[in-house]
Amino acid sequence: MEKLLKPLRDQIDAIDVQLLDLLNRRARVAQEVGHVKNKVDAPVFRPEREAQVLRGIADRNPGPLGNNELQTIFREIMSACRSLEKKVIVAYLGPEGTFSEQAVYQHFGKSINAIPCASIDEVFRAAEAGTADFGVVPIENSTEGAISRTLDLLMQTPLTISSEVSIPIHHNLMTLSGNMDGVRSICAHSQALAQCQGWLNQHYPNIMRQAVASNAEAARLASEDPAVAAIAGEIASQHYGLQVVSAHIQDEPQNRTRFAVIGRKETEPSGKDQTSLVLSVQNKAGAVYKMLAPLEKFGVSMTRFESRPAKTGAWEYYFFVDIEGHVKEEKIRLALAELKDSVAYFKVLGSYPI
Repeated sequence: MEKLLKPLRDQIDAIDVQLLDLLNRRARVAQEVGHVKNKVDAPVFRPEREAQVLRGIADRNPGPLGNNELQTIFREIMSACRSLEKKVIVAYLGPEGTFSEQAVYQHFGKSINAIPCASIDEVFRAAEAGTADFGVVPIENSTEGAISRTLDLLMQTPLTISSEVSIPIHHNLMTLSGNMDGVRSICAHSQALAQCQGWLNQHYPNIMRQAVASNAEAARLASEDPAVAAIAGEIASQHYGLQVVSAHIQDEPQNRTRFAVIGRKETEPSGKDQTSLVLSVQNKAGAVYKMLAPLEKFGVSMTRFESRPAKTGAWEYYFFVDIEGHVKEEKIRLALAELKDSVAYFKVLGSYPI
């Protein structure tokens, strides 16, 4: 067997030498790009550019590697090359081991400075103050719906959404020992407890459930007390040295969470974009229909429509709307100009690649 494997291994070694040379050539070009950007004060991270690169990789991929695997590899290559210009600083809802941290690395790669924050408010403050280049915040879960605090802050902030990240949410039940012997409480974020309610009712109906600030905090508590079990993701089990008792205990197998990447610079068109809006109308008959009429008139597709109470006590609502396209596209520009004139409140949260 060794005689058969040796020529194949020699081929791999030769290819690896070529890859090493090509990667360093790419890195040197990236450094030159950085020098040019510094002269004109251009941002290091351009979401639309990286989205175009990753789409191009998928379009040109002949196999046998899958698109997801190749895009993961190239995302890390871009992240490493980008860090030669400057390490991007990204604030996220911490502590370490959360799904928010997973979303950060899935979007930006590992060659960044990731800063965990104690709350969604703190993520916004870090990005607004410039102590972070970007913030990553949860915006919607496919099972439990919108994240209310994020929506509230998006209405108030001068920041814009520059990208979005969607990740599968796989909840695991974990303890120090890897079993439930002696466990008196199960801890998790309130949303995680809700997303696993059916499974918990079936398997551990008599164990107390305790909501905590985050799943990572639950994992930290479980790492210090064998009487505590935590519900969290795999990254938390690795970080806090826990063992999985049961994997994928979420009630909905396709459970996902969308995260918004927020920053101070607007994203340019990438060729496949989405625009997020907040709107409100006067409380009268036909107002919502008239609000949406400009979208139909200019052939703009709406992909999300969600109402949220305005908290005025007068049965007024804000509408969070996603549409296909970028604000710099002609039909979007025309539709939004007409829409703006017909509503009581109008804000573009951002246009970004999808």
